[in-house]
Amino acid sequence: MDKTDVISNFNHNVTISERKSIVITGVKKIDSFDNEEFLMETTMGYMVIKGEELEMIKLDTYQGNVSIKGKINSMTYMESPNKKEKDDGVFSKLFK
Repeated sequence: MDKTDVISNFNHNVTISERKSIVITGVKKIDSFDNEEFLMETTMGYMVIKGEELEMIKLDTYQGNVSIKGKINSMTYMESPNKKEKDDGVFSKLFK
């Protein structure tokens, strides 16, 4: 069993406490982050967290756990971070 097998078996959970902190399990990788937005791939799809003064407190890559503090304004799931761009490109070429 390699690391990929371990991560894919994780349950995905999200716990938000008073919009001040968020703990996410089942994180496969973090694609990008700054103090206003985190983009990460979870076992249930891509997730975007937006807020203010966001800061990563804990990152456990082996177990797939991430803890973030700051003011959380939104949390959204996406199929793929670039899916819309890819779909637009294909359809725009077909229907010109």
